[in-house]
Amino acid sequence: MNIRPAIAEDAPVVAEFNRRLARETEGRELDADTVAAGVRALLADPAKGRYFVAVEAGEVIGQIMHTHEWSDWRNGDIWWIQSVYVRADRRGQGVFTGLFRHLEALALQDRGVRALRLYVERNNASAQAVYQKLGLHGGEYEVMEIDFTSLSRAGSLGSPRDP
Repeated sequence: MNIRPAIAEDAPVVAEFNRRLARETEGRELDADTVAAGVRALLADPAKGRYFVAVEAGEVIGQIMHTHEWSDWRNGDIWWIQSVYVRADRRGQGVFTGLFRHLEALALQDRGVRALRLYVERNNASAQAVYQKLGLHGGEYEVMEIDFTSLSRAGSLGSPRDP
């Protein structure tokens, strides 16, 4: 298994893996065109983040992505791990561990990185167990959000001038 940065030619498989991830973990069907455009946008602009892929015999078998969050409290970056996916027939064989350790090594080499973080579905006990084995632990924060992709923007959020 080789781990390398994802390239533009990997975009179709990365997008498909992201759709499978949403289906398997959240029961969500993501719009294929939107996901494909999002993957291409990130691959074209490293400031948005980076994908790394695990490749074996010329096939992508897993992926990990990270984005940046600036922390003024820490005067450095927090790398958020996202879009983790390992092909079903390769799970339990160290693919994610390899991807994670690769990203962790890059973070440790970059003196500006202060932490690695990820979010995990509350009910995904198997993923939580894997993350804990790798040294990740429950943080002090609860993630809260407004998901604008699930809202109709026409009138649902009010106008910018509303108090």
